[in-house]
Order: sequence, then C-alpha cells, then structure tokens
Amino acid sequence: MLKSAGYAAVNAEEPLRLWEFERREPGPHDVQIEIEYCGVCHSDLHAARNEWGNTVYPVVPGHEIVGRVTRTGAHVTRFQVGDRVGVGCMVDSCQRCASCAQGLEQYCENGFVGTYNGEEMHTGGLTYGGYSSNIVVTEKFVLRIPDNLDPAAAAPLLCAGITTYSPLRRWKVGRGQKVGVVGLGGLGHMAIKLAHAMGAHVVQFTTSPGKRDDAMRLGADEVVISKDQEQMAKHANSFDFILNTVAAPHNLDAFLTLLKRDGTMTLVGAPAEPHPSPAVFNLIMRRRSLAGSLIGGIAETQEMLDFCGAHGITADIEMIPIQRINEAFDHMLRSDVKYRFVIDMATLKEERRAD
Repeated sequence: MLKSAGYAAVNAEEPLRLWEFERREPGPHDVQIEIEYCGVCHSDLHAARNEWGNTVYPVVPGHEIVGRVTRTGAHVTRFQVGDRVGVGCMVDSCQRCASCAQGLEQYCENGFVGTYNGEEMHTGGLTYGGYSSNIVVTEKFVLRIPDNLDPAAAAPLLCAGITTYSPLRRWKVGRGQKVGVVGLGGLGHMAIKLAHAMGAHVVQFTTSPGKRDDAMRLGADEVVISKDQEQMAKHANSFDFILNTVAAPHNLDAFLTLLKRDGTMTLVGAPAEPHPSPAVFNLIMRRRSLAGSLIGGIAETQEMLDFCGAHGITADIEMIPIQRINEAFDHMLRSDVKYRFVIDMATLKEERRAD
C-alpha cells in the first residue's frame, strides 16, 4: 500500500486535522501523483460538515488537484513521470452506460466515483481527496495542465472552471449574446472570465455594490445590483442565457423575468436548502427554461483547460498553508476570499518533517 497523509474531518463538529492513511498501489492503468496544490471548494465544507447528509468519516476533501506524475502503470500511454497533471471531481465511472459512452461521465447512470467520499472501484474502500500528499488515479481521469498556466491558479479550473464552462458551452454562449452571471464568488468570477473570452456581452448580478469594480476588471461589460428593482427592470426580457452560481436559496423569478423568449437560466450552485419554486407563468409565457448543470466530462474538462491555456485564464486565488484550512473554511462561509483559496501542499511536507 502507498502511505499518504492529509487533513481530514473525523466528524461534523471537529476541525480538520492531520491524518495518515494508505492508498492503493498503482495498477497497470494508474497514475501516481504528488500533489502540489489543491483548491478549496465550497463542496469541501459541505462534505466536512455533512451538510448534504452523505459524508462517511474520516473524509479528506479536495477535488481541484494539480501535481506531478511520480509513477505510471505498465499500460499508461498518455503520461510520463514529471508531467504536470490535474485531477478534478471524479476519479472513475462505470464506463459502460450511455452517458459514459458519450463522454458524459459526470452523469454516469451507475454513479461516478467522487475524488473523495466515494466508493473506490478497485478496493471497495473510500476515496480520499486532494488535501493530501499524493493520489492514485486511473489514467482516463487524469488531465494535462497547459504549460503556460500558473499551476496554483489553475487548480480551481478543475471544479470552478469546468462547472461554469460546461453550461456555457452546452447553451452555445458566444458573440452576439447577452449573458448574465448571478453571484461573484469562486464560480461567478470564473463564469465572467470564460463568457467574456467566448465573446458574449456579460452582465454581472450582485447584491454588493462594492463588487462592481472587481466584476468589470474580471471582464463584465455591465454590473447590476440585483436588490435594485429599477436596475433589474431595465433588463427585462433581454438575456439569451443566465448562469446562476449562487449556492444559497433565493428568488429565481427575479432573474427568470430577465430572459428573452426561449432563454435559459442554468443553476450550478448547490444550496443546502431548496430554492423557492419559480412561478410557472414566468416560464410558460415566454417559453423560458430553468435548467441545471453538473461539472463536465473528462474530454470537456480537458477542452476547458486547453481553452484557458489559449486565453491565459486562471482563477484569482489566495494561497494558504494546509494548517490554515479551518480558518479558510470560516472565511469562505463569510464570502471573504477573492476568489478561491488554494492550498500549497508543500506546507504539509514541512509539517510532517517537523514531526
């Protein structure tokens, strides 16, 4: 077995702490990765505190992973020792169902294997995520990080990037379209950058007037304060597409009213409590659609990384040592981060050496 160490939650109440564990040895199709950086996603906090009710403890969070290949199995063909690679929200899927056959592993009809808190197909045990020293992943679920991107700032692309890129591509966002982005956090700031690079006219919706300058810096063409009914009314019936990134229950009708006929609003935020139900007439009178989207398949995630490489897009990050992860969770709850914490995993090595 491969010795590993990371930061784990052992129950929903206690802070994360150092924990040593074992991973499987790499098989013939596996890639072993020494983790350099790991982004901190709101999903990590949900899992650590069992807010979705499905956490199996101990849990090692982290699914925005960037590192170097240190070992490859005999049948691995796409990666070599020393390559810089990434691992996102999935580390396996059934590879047999219709969704997997179409490269949509995130919708695997037998359930994809999450990077953490999932059932490991090879051993039947738990998967442990990127707040750790290393990881072993089957080759198909390993991604190549473009050489021109800062590796730490590229880490959040593995979740925040693909979560926003996938719906923008699915609904064919591009030049000549008016696109709204609701919320300016880890997901929202990536959505602005990506939609802008795709050529859309981007309108940022926020409840905080103080975020206006930052939204414009990130690539928004306009900023609307969503609590201001007069500002909202000026945009009625004008949007082709709205990407709603907010992970807290709120009034969806306020934004559905802004869509053109046949416009779509897609939800990517995952609140612990449900949104109030939208008014049906807001949908049927203009044939509007309310949709949802979940990350992206492996091929699309690589496409997103290559797109970001071509356009020089990375996340805006604040780097932290692993020892500050519990403090980072508290800051994230207060939306006090611009716009993604990323853990420098070298600090885990330093802690273990000190012990």
